[in-house]
Amino acid sequence: MNKLENSVQYLKGIGPKKANLLNKIGIRTIEDIIYHFPRAYEDRRNLKKISALENGEKANLRVVICGAPRKYRPQRNMSIIKLPAKDETGFIYLTWFNQDYIISNINIGDIININGRVKKIGNQIEMQNPEYEKYEESGKKIGRIVPIYQLTEKLSNNELTKIVEYTLANYLDYTIDVIPQNIIDELELFSFNEAIKNIHFPKDRVSYKKAKERLVFEELLLLQLGLLIIKRKNTVNNKGIMFSKNDETQKLIELLPYKLTSAQIRVFNEISMDMESPKQMNRLVQGDVGSGKTIIAVLSMLKAYNSGFQSVMMAPTEILATQHYESVNALFDKFNINCQLLTSNITGKKRMEILREIEKGEIHVIIGTHAVLQENVNFHKLGLAITDEQHRFGVRQRATLSLKGNNPDILVMTATPIPRTLALILYGDLEVSIIDELPAGRKKIKTYIASGEMKKRVYSFIREQIKKGRQAYIVCPLIEESDSIKAQSANELYEILKSSSLSDLRLGLLHGQMKAAEKDSIMTKFKSGEIDILVSTTVIEVGVNVPNANIMLIENAERFGLAQLHQLRGRVGRGNYQSYCILINESKSKIAKERMYIMEKTNDGFVIAEKDLQIRGPGEFFGTRQHGLPELKIANLFSDINTLKIAQSIAFRLLESDPSLSSNNNKMIKERILKLFNKESQMISFN
Repeated sequence: MNKLENSVQYLKGIGPKKANLLNKIGIRTIEDIIYHFPRAYEDRRNLKKISALENGEKANLRVVICGAPRKYRPQRNMSIIKLPAKDETGFIYLTWFNQDYIISNINIGDIININGRVKKIGNQIEMQNPEYEKYEESGKKIGRIVPIYQLTEKLSNNELTKIVEYTLANYLDYTIDVIPQNIIDELELFSFNEAIKNIHFPKDRVSYKKAKERLVFEELLLLQLGLLIIKRKNTVNNKGIMFSKNDETQKLIELLPYKLTSAQIRVFNEISMDMESPKQMNRLVQGDVGSGKTIIAVLSMLKAYNSGFQSVMMAPTEILATQHYESVNALFDKFNINCQLLTSNITGKKRMEILREIEKGEIHVIIGTHAVLQENVNFHKLGLAITDEQHRFGVRQRATLSLKGNNPDILVMTATPIPRTLALILYGDLEVSIIDELPAGRKKIKTYIASGEMKKRVYSFIREQIKKGRQAYIVCPLIEESDSIKAQSANELYEILKSSSLSDLRLGLLHGQMKAAEKDSIMTKFKSGEIDILVSTTVIEVGVNVPNANIMLIENAERFGLAQLHQLRGRVGRGNYQSYCILINESKSKIAKERMYIMEKTNDGFVIAEKDLQIRGPGEFFGTRQHGLPELKIANLFSDINTLKIAQSIAFRLLESDPSLSSNNNKMIKERILKLFNKESQMISFN
């Protein structure tokens, strides 16, 4: 077994207890420690003099202890240690809370380096709970650039820094540089070992930038190579179905009670060309909330039916699948198409009958949840597979759907606007179509920012709207109260509103810890108007249409990404009534205010997505790891766009000269790709 794959538990000085803490931040193996990059750095190289200190600043000093420690005990469970110290320019008091061991560690006359926050009270200068090191140990904590890591409760930055130092000293030589030497030389990159040392413990800004450049390049190159290999398999090896050009799609378009936008027509033309070609279609359709993706799916399924093929459409939740089924079935009624719903809640005799009819080809269109992926679902002649809300599915689900037929065309859809640069990375195995136009006459959702003090006024406004017959969502960032996070929880707010401000209205509670049947029941009641206000977590982000709901109130809006706020806002504005989105911002930070201003200023999901990517980076953009794709640990697809372009061109070049990456030069990079895409390794084919 590769030593780097050993559990962290067996590292010197760790053991099961500390291993559990490390597991909480995603560190399970020795290799995970190497790839747990700092989230920030603190430059502690410059020492200041006491006379130059400013109140509130964080500073580094070299001082002499000039008096005996004094110990206070203001209350039973608290002790305060105070030590006087000086340099040639002045005096300072060093104060530690509940750290009695300091008394035996530091003596009068000791020279120590310290780092901490300066506090001036009158003429007295103090530093509370400073980090310190003896003069003879200089350079361990002070006098260097210190990495700041993502931590968890009961794990300090000092502890994690020591663990990283020990790991690099003892295990870094077991790592393998997967990038071919000729590419390292051509791009003048650091070696892998050099990059890892300098990303954790940079000597200076130049070595940090060079280290980051190397690691970002490697991450993007591996990702691009993996996706290009999947795309090659889909487009070259997988011959698809040639659907007929003669179909009834134009007839359906003419029967619609509205006109398609030019963007919808363009995107459907792109899909038609794919479907009529001999290659398997693998296309992503992305469009903002309300841009009209469902009708594109319906037209595509009609095209498949006219060529004698079945279609399947998969949605992430039962309620969304049911909603699609109702709207799709109504449109297909005029074309004698048998459309059925298949979810895990359909059981017994009815389920067996549906499965039998699917296998015989008597059902032409199947709308369902993950239930359609089950082994006992056998299609007669599957020609088109569609997934809705693509960010909830991934490469593996696409592969499973593909195996349900003889290379059916694959169409994936998302209402999460993704900047084109990011779409090229996340969906490098797909062609991308964008519906960048909203239907005419759609009312703009009015967005307002409010502070916590304005809640009474906000609740009064909600009450007025409900008296007019409308409904409202109130979204919270947490399910339950938390000691570590200051934010409103759905459970707590539901109980408060139920017994105070909105007690006379009908309230419902919805969150992700509920069972699927319970969630569906609550959403059905809300849709039918039995609930006036739905207090929820982001579980409603991908949800059902409730045209009567016209208010979206988001508590602690500063805790959500812009793309997520936009998705939540898209839950309203689906009916004929003027709709409102109210963002309660409890943060005073400049970034939070800037983000709220963007939401207030624009309803364009693509503009918002670009800004979100710019402000928060790709990891936060999605909230969770993209299914089936390696996690980006250091690359930022907004700021590293130039490196991305270089990585893409190198990836093309490598595959052109060595399609199976089997040469001695490339075999290590091939192994790394297979490992990174391990869950989807069946998708990676070097043949």
